Amino acid sequence: MGNAISAVLPLALGIALSPIPIIATILLLLSPRARASSVGFAAGWVLGILTAVIVFLLCAAVISTPVVGGVRPVQGGIHLLLGVTLIGLSAHQFRSQARSHGRPPELPRWMQGIGRLGFWDALGLGILLAAANPKNLVLGAAAGVVIGTSNLAVGNAVGAIAVYVLLAASTIVVPVVGFLVARDRLRRPLDSLRSWLERENAVIMGVVLLILGVVVIAKGLAYF
Repeated sequence: MGNAISAVLPLALGIALSPIPIIATILLLLSPRARASSVGFAAGWVLGILTAVIVFLLCAAVISTPVVGGVRPVQGGIHLLLGVTLIGLSAHQFRSQARSHGRPPELPRWMQGIGRLGFWDALGLGILLAAANPKNLVLGAAAGVVIGTSNLAVGNAVGAIAVYVLLAASTIVVPVVGFLVARDRLRRPLDSLRSWLERENAVIMGVVLLILGVVVIAKGLAYF
């Protein structure tokens, strides 16, 4: 279980450091319907991450993974493919930053009306952003493959999933809980954080994805 957890921690961190959902959370917290919408979004984010990792875990568990002379070509090949994909996504982020030429960053259009969302709409948005985002899918696939092919007992697998989901969702859940407890004190710091994340979104994601791509490729090479 320890090896599986250590392998999925950087993957969970990659999801946790995603600027766009953090910005969305801050916008919800600063909206008139902050309590209902932020809680709904956080719940949807957790559910989306959990769903993705479980789906890929089940797929990995039923795939035949032969061991040939101590080599696991299936796991290695999957990790190499996922690592290359992450590096490709990283390159896309850096290209987006280069094309901006110093212009103000363009955020997704759906953020314009995010302050009007209620609990259920925010819940659906959280699930969609967590489970349908290409980067999250790649990281969830990598985590599912690691846990699903580690031959863990059910209890240990559940524990590894819990650690992965809790860390991946921490940057959304913690601000929501903190804001609900100390709203007035956190309003200004959250607004400053939002502005910084909007400016540096592409750079942050480019660096994070590049590092994770290298980590996943190194993990894949270790299977050979």
